[in-house]
Amino acid sequence: MTQDEAQRAQSGKDSNRLAVAVIMERRRLDNPWVDEAWEAVGVLPSFDDDDAAPRAIVSEDDRQHWRSGGLAIELFRDEAENYFLNMSAPIPKVFVMWRKEDDGARPMAVSVSYGEAARWLDSGEQVDGVPMSREMADWVGDYVNTHYRPEPRRKVRRNDPLADAGKGRRRGP
Repeated sequence: MTQDEAQRAQSGKDSNRLAVAVIMERRRLDNPWVDEAWEAVGVLPSFDDDDAAPRAIVSEDDRQHWRSGGLAIELFRDEAENYFLNMSAPIPKVFVMWRKEDDGARPMAVSVSYGEAARWLDSGEQVDGVPMSREMADWVGDYVNTHYRPEPRRKVRRNDPLADAGKGRRRGP
């Protein structure tokens, strides 16, 4: 995907939002208790973000792939450090929060923030990490380079028995 295509994929004039579609995989299991397993296996830019209904795109005996649109990755300044942590990982990820429904699995939200994915997991949601495409990584990387400023390091004195001397101590009766 070229940069012009990425800009067209973004909805509206806001360059901090990218319309995406999620590919969910359903695998049959040979298990007496569970018939199937669902997993997010891909996230790609979407040019038709109104099409939220899942569509079968691969159908084989032991697995199926479903494409769901109508989702977007939105970037926020207060999450810039979490985007930086994701981008500095060996394999940056797009995190997909999804829920199991009667007729399959439906992606509910998508993010590139480690912090947001952790909050989803802490609240008991199902979250899968999908490797980020090079084009998405370039888009998120540009945002991080523009908006992320690491906090300055502060010197910490360790193993100094006199570092706290005089603090909090009272003299006299």
